[in-house]
Amino acid sequence: MTTVSPTAVIDGIGSCLPPRVLTNEDVRRRGVLDTSDEWIRSRTGIARRRAAEDDTSTGDLAVAAGRAAQDSAQAPADLVLVATTTPDRRCPATAPEVAHRLGLGTVPAFDLAAVCSGFLYGLTVATALIRTGVCTRPLVIGAETYSRIIDPLDRDTAVIFGDGAGAVLLRAGDRTEPGAIAGTDWGSDGAGSDLIAIAAGGARQPDPGRRLCRDDHYFRMRGREVYGQAVRRMTVSSRAVLAKSGWPPAAVGAFIGHQANQRILDSVADRVGIPPRRCFGNLRDVGNTAAASIPLALADAAAHRRIRPGTPTLLTAFGGGLTWASAALTWPAVRPRDLPPEPHSTISTTRPTHRRNSWTLSTTTS
Repeated sequence: MTTVSPTAVIDGIGSCLPPRVLTNEDVRRRGVLDTSDEWIRSRTGIARRRAAEDDTSTGDLAVAAGRAAQDSAQAPADLVLVATTTPDRRCPATAPEVAHRLGLGTVPAFDLAAVCSGFLYGLTVATALIRTGVCTRPLVIGAETYSRIIDPLDRDTAVIFGDGAGAVLLRAGDRTEPGAIAGTDWGSDGAGSDLIAIAAGGARQPDPGRRLCRDDHYFRMRGREVYGQAVRRMTVSSRAVLAKSGWPPAAVGAFIGHQANQRILDSVADRVGIPPRRCFGNLRDVGNTAAASIPLALADAAAHRRIRPGTPTLLTAFGGGLTWASAALTWPAVRPRDLPPEPHSTISTTRPTHRRNSWTLSTTTS
């Protein structure tokens, strides 16, 4: 008798957006930038983004999104993975404290750094852990507070990035179920590591007294070169994961790319062969939230019931490193009533010493 190995199935989705909204005009005034709302919209597709308050950390957003994902699934996680470029501290990782604040006890927890590809890297890792029996309910969170690392005077980045967090709770399941991960693809190219970077603060340029150039402490991106790399890498990766999954482009009913820039998204979809009516996202309202980008778009689509369960769905992302990743899955049958009415959840900056789980281990799936 042939034993079919389980795959990962998305069982819950959650998200958290900080309440403070920054319009394009707000960003222009704050950085005294030579730009306009029309210029930003026409080149990026972004109208507004969210910014965390000074007392709100990446971990705070991750906890809120993780809690919403577990509430959506009505089940606790047995592993926590936080994909982020903006951890609460350089050491230790943010994930163990997130797991603690979620009341998950001593479950394994770790951070993953792949910049904007981080969530799909995490999804790939969590899927492999489920397939090998290492865990059964991993929680994958993408969380960012890019407002902490962006130079408000840099027009190339200040108008693009926003803060937020999104999460999915996975479980072991069958490949025929809605929400099943059909295939993944990922890659990297360190020859382009200087295209998207923060120069100072690591072992190469520790600069504890901040004696280096001011620019070295901010996130920098060589936009023109990144644009070309992003379109090419996401297109190739998307085609690769579709081939692995046995799906022709015409079979894809929903496409969600990393919410970086509308021109990039349109170009990738066109090259892969996905018509505009099958493209989903929330770039206009939240901007580029890096590792949180794709799970925030997933939560937005789920909350508004924009995609029918079982729909073949393609996800793809590109980030610093250089890194890229794609995933093919069927749209999950998550329960919209268990998601917040808007794609964000209440943020708590309180760090409790302990919190007991409110779920039972026997759960009902949609």
